[in-house]
Formats: sequence, C-alpha cells, structure tokens
Amino acid sequence: MSDVLLILLGTSILYVFAASRIEAFIKTLALQGLLLFLLVVIDIHEINLLNIAFLILETLIIKTIVIPYFLLQVIRRNEIGREIEPNISQLYSLLLASMIFIFGFVIAYWTAHTEQGIKPLYFGVSIAIIIASLFLIVTRKRIITHILCYMMLENGIFLLSLSVANEMPMLVNLGVLLDLFVGIFLLVIFFNKIQSMYDGNHIDVLTQLKD
Repeated sequence: MSDVLLILLGTSILYVFAASRIEAFIKTLALQGLLLFLLVVIDIHEINLLNIAFLILETLIIKTIVIPYFLLQVIRRNEIGREIEPNISQLYSLLLASMIFIFGFVIAYWTAHTEQGIKPLYFGVSIAIIIASLFLIVTRKRIITHILCYMMLENGIFLLSLSVANEMPMLVNLGVLLDLFVGIFLLVIFFNKIQSMYDGNHIDVLTQLKD
C-alpha cells in the first residue's frame, strides 16, 4: 500500500509541471499532504504519542487543510489565475519533470543495492521531489508560486526523513516551522496587497521593496 502512495506522490510532480493554474498547484500540495499523512499512519509504528500527534497536526491539519485553504483564499482575493510565462516552456519543463521522476527510481534502485537501513522508494521519491521543487523555484516567476515550491520542497524533506528512520526525531519535526514561515509570508502578501501596490506579482517587484 505504501508503494502505491509513493508512486502517486511521485506522479504529482508531473502534474505540477503540466498544470499552469495556480489553484491546481495548491490542490496538488493538499493531496501531497494527505499522502504523507497516510504514509505516516501506515509505516510509523514504534513512536511515542506526542510525536504521532505532532505529525498528524503537521501533515493532516496544516499541510492538507489549513495552508491550502488559506492559499486558495489569497489567489482568489488577488485574482491570480495562471503562472506567468516561465523561463522554460511547459513542454520542456514536462520532459525535465519526467527525467527527474525516472531519476528518482534510479536512485531508489541504487539505494536498494548499496545502502542498509534506508527505504529505497521513499528515498528516491523524496530526492525527486526536492530536485523538482528547486527547479521550479528557478524557472517560475510568480511570488506565490515560489511559496508553493518551498512548501513542496518541505514535503520532500519530510519524506526524506521518513526514508532513513522509523522513529522521527523532534529535530526533523521542527521542519513544520517552515510551514509557519510560509503562513507568515502569506499574511504579509494578504494584508499588504502586493498585487494592488505593484503591477502584478512577479518576483522582480521584490527589488522595489524598501525599508
């Protein structure tokens, strides 16, 4: 069952690269949060109650419900529909996404034969998500898209931590602070109305910000 969830999590990368609508990206992030929650429930057995509660709060409540809902409100309030034309065309982006996805399985195969104590498919998919997130940060132009990419990057890091240990250390769990940072950043965008202050929400407008 966990393998099916991991494959779905990996294929979500392809959907993110193919989709041009910001709302579709947000819904994909919500799906990723749900898949991570199911993976935690299925594969994490020997763990203390406090840690389980923390993981459920982060994966199911924050990643799947709270942040996606708030993101949807932000894009609808600011009438953000589609991504600005990226630096690389959608076709080439999708081809690169396919290569990243395949690379994840290559890493998983290599890990299965060389490393002990690491879950190969978890490790491969997590590396693919991290690489895909960094690639999107470089090639996409909207501020809101960069925030979404950082969230997907955090999902990859979270999955990477699941691949190396059955017990999640609290240090890794503190990755939820990245989600809190995203929430604060979104509040700034929401209340200061960057889009109304500047002509659009391209990342270049950040160069115009002053103390």
